[in-house]
Amino acid sequence: MASSTHKHHHHHHHLPTPHPTTAAPPPTPSTQHPNTRSTSDTADADALSLLLHRLPPTLSLPARLSPRPKATLSPPLITTLSLQNPDSLSSLLSASSQHGFFQLTNHSVLPHLARSAESDSLSLFTLPRNQKRLHFPQNWPLGFDCDDEEDEDNGTESFCFDSTCSTESTELSLASLGEFTREMEKVGLEVVEALSCAVGFGNPLRDDPTRVCSLMWVSEGSAGDEPVGSGKFYPYVVGLHYQIRCQGYSLLADSGSVSVSPQVDSILVTLGDIAQVWSNGKTKKVRGRPIPCLENGGKDARCISMSLLVTLPLEATVSPLLIPRSTPADAKDSPVDHNEDGGSSSSTDTLIESTRAFNSFCFEDYAWRVYHERLPSKDPLDRYHV
Repeated sequence: MASSTHKHHHHHHHLPTPHPTTAAPPPTPSTQHPNTRSTSDTADADALSLLLHRLPPTLSLPARLSPRPKATLSPPLITTLSLQNPDSLSSLLSASSQHGFFQLTNHSVLPHLARSAESDSLSLFTLPRNQKRLHFPQNWPLGFDCDDEEDEDNGTESFCFDSTCSTESTELSLASLGEFTREMEKVGLEVVEALSCAVGFGNPLRDDPTRVCSLMWVSEGSAGDEPVGSGKFYPYVVGLHYQIRCQGYSLLADSGSVSVSPQVDSILVTLGDIAQVWSNGKTKKVRGRPIPCLENGGKDARCISMSLLVTLPLEATVSPLLIPRSTPADAKDSPVDHNEDGGSSSSTDTLIESTRAFNSFCFEDYAWRVYHERLPSKDPLDRYHV
């Protein structure tokens, strides 16, 4: 056998043979004299060595691909809303135009009222689901709603109230929630007034209370069990969320998903799509309400969320609120009359009309579509851009 030649103690030099089918297999490089290796063998060995040196020392794949956690931000701080303080208006303009949200620390809502309102809200979710439907019949957008009507244990439940927080039940008392709603509405209207002064648009809610509709949205769910952008949106001017305890929230801002953690007893203020249209695109916005998120593994914890939305009656028309600030000097004194759809009219409107960023639209149609459209792929305001 050819392999028997390896049993000899003296060294053998193997020469190439023209009959490869009967020849012995070539020796390994360790048994072959370096002076007798062929050029092709040397090239192959060098190529293999180069390849091995270029390989990383270890190859590993992650067990699960997941996005990097986002840092939690502290929202821009607005200490007070003062129409006579240029610094306050400048800070408000900066937060509104760059972020679309901020935290307000000095306000009129008392901490004990917010906690009492939360107790009222907790009592709502102890009711059986049939009682929730009975006492809070749905009259869109008011009443009881659930994302999953077929599963009693899943789905995010929510109640939407007007400023009266009325109920058809004689056993439930929502007095604290009603008072809390009205106090939050006062702060919301102050925010709209300051925002109109800081950004430079007319405030149609200033003198006509029929042009405003405030909604208190109370929801319960596992903190962080909804991705940002899920749930049902409702258009609004400004949204207010009282920070009862140390708690983070996820916001769907124009820049994408943002995690924020306001100070305890502050009010997290978000600017909505209506404010963005009114400002003719000068302000950023947050879509939907803040989504609570628990840290340190609090996945199964339940939480109550109370958000006050300053919004519009369903019959309203939404359009940019144009003020002719950039008109020629001779038009400075021309009167500006706000029309019913929230626009303005003056002798200089023809100069400003070309600067509109949005077309006018029916609020009810827009609100219905946004509320019932699940996970919209695009900004719903895109269709109204000029």
